[in-house]
Amino acid sequence: MHIGGSVSTKFALLGGCRVLFQLLHMKRNKSNAVRAAKKKPKKAESNGSSNESESGSGSGEETVTITPEKKTKPSYNSFEQFLSHVQDQRLKAAANVHEFAFRKKRVRVLSSASDVRENCNGGVVYWMSRDARVQDNWALLFAQRLALKLELPLTVVFCLVPKFLNATLRHYKFMLGGLKEVEQQCRELNVSFHLLIGPAVERLPQFVKDEQIGAVICDFAPLRLPRQWVEDVVKALPAHVPLTQVDAHNVVPLWVTSDKQEYAARTIRNKINSKLSEYLTEFPPLIKHAYGNVKGSRSVDWTAAYQTLSCDKSVDAVEWAKPGYTAACRQLYDFCTRRLRHFNDKRNDPMADALSGLSPWLHFGQISAQRCVLEVGRYKTIYKESVEAYFEEAIVRRELADNFCYYNEHYDSLKGLYSWAYESLQAHRKDKRSPCYNLEELEHSRTYDDLWNSAQLQLVKEGKMHGFLRMYWAKKILEWTETPEQALEYSILLNDKYSLDGRDPNGYVGCMWSIGGIHDQGWKERAIFGKIRYMNYQGCKRKFDVNAYVMRYGGKVHKKKES
Repeated sequence: MHIGGSVSTKFALLGGCRVLFQLLHMKRNKSNAVRAAKKKPKKAESNGSSNESESGSGSGEETVTITPEKKTKPSYNSFEQFLSHVQDQRLKAAANVHEFAFRKKRVRVLSSASDVRENCNGGVVYWMSRDARVQDNWALLFAQRLALKLELPLTVVFCLVPKFLNATLRHYKFMLGGLKEVEQQCRELNVSFHLLIGPAVERLPQFVKDEQIGAVICDFAPLRLPRQWVEDVVKALPAHVPLTQVDAHNVVPLWVTSDKQEYAARTIRNKINSKLSEYLTEFPPLIKHAYGNVKGSRSVDWTAAYQTLSCDKSVDAVEWAKPGYTAACRQLYDFCTRRLRHFNDKRNDPMADALSGLSPWLHFGQISAQRCVLEVGRYKTIYKESVEAYFEEAIVRRELADNFCYYNEHYDSLKGLYSWAYESLQAHRKDKRSPCYNLEELEHSRTYDDLWNSAQLQLVKEGKMHGFLRMYWAKKILEWTETPEQALEYSILLNDKYSLDGRDPNGYVGCMWSIGGIHDQGWKERAIFGKIRYMNYQGCKRKFDVNAYVMRYGGKVHKKKES
């Protein structure tokens, strides 16, 4: 969801933090401007304790260690108490975002305009994209901070495109289901919500003009296409309307962590850890907005929205994962109270119920990774190893994936590999593949490997695959296809088509790690793989009960017919 560097270049030309500081204290640009809300004393941000990537590298590198404020086991005993506990934590941080010490470096200005012009009675728009939630959303909080300061209405806009890469009906149902809850929560907080049908570059600038919007806030995504959307909107917005971006997905904003592609987890870990005391804080609450009135406004016609879709509708929703913030909180609550204790010892066992399972909600932005880390961190005194292992995946590995996709434009191509890996694969390009499978055979689980077939069946049926098996799955595709390029293409296509967390930096990095050695090191050279790390069936049998997994998902052995 990312393109080159023109936006970041513009940010640098604007003077970076200087312009950002001006926007954080944005004023209406007129002599008789509406009086800004009286500034109240700031409360200091309190120190807190991913998708956890669930794809791990298996490299055995040290885990992230964090020294949070001293906590005891939370006292909640039910899901309802958990929800109340989370809201109580927000209120302890601040009564509202206006009284909260917002970290300026979370924000960057993308436009040349930096002040809100007069006669912008439509207020402030948050253009929601990657982070589709109301609470624990730094971008929406910043938008409300600005709207409160200027005493203007607040609006959330989501632009729905009928087709997006390899997304299927499974993904659209999950996304739209979450957005329905966003609309409901916005209405309860006197925040307008609009679902605009069509590309943002066509719909958002016109909405801004029609509604007399004064400023636009957007969230951040590192992949090519969403980055192109942002660049296009910057050009299409009226010149006087400022566009500001907030990284609401990473704990430490991507541009704060590093200004270059990091080689591996070991090179980014300390850069993140050294900033956690500043950024791993509690969120203030998004409060009922004091300006504007959403009563009587038209609700979204969700049926009509579904009718506009032109995606692949052959892959339907799964049963186990319900969309939305509340369902995400339920998953987090269950992980903290039931599975976290086993996470450190059992996270590489596909037969153990030890993972968070949060990746679909994290991918669609229906829950904040920072919220997950804060709540898991409250158990550190009793499950220290599991908490630290989770932090490594949910913070370091997840934010390393964003770093790779942002700073490497070839994040889904062999052109993006390290030279040692590319040269090694090239040297073994002509090695014999036997058997060699086509996409149809792989998609329909028709290989000789019953474990691989079972993993593919799980992906198709459940929209997920255990992280350890996803590595094995992708490496076997390299072994069974004509070229490394084809292996990468097939693994990304199948993951994006069926996995609920497809088209995500973690997914691209997982495929690039498995097939191209990204964030890994060279290993003993062998046929086809060259120096790329190798995995096999016997290795899996040493890790977990392969027979039980095969029985659960029903993979069969298929002999390939000779052509």
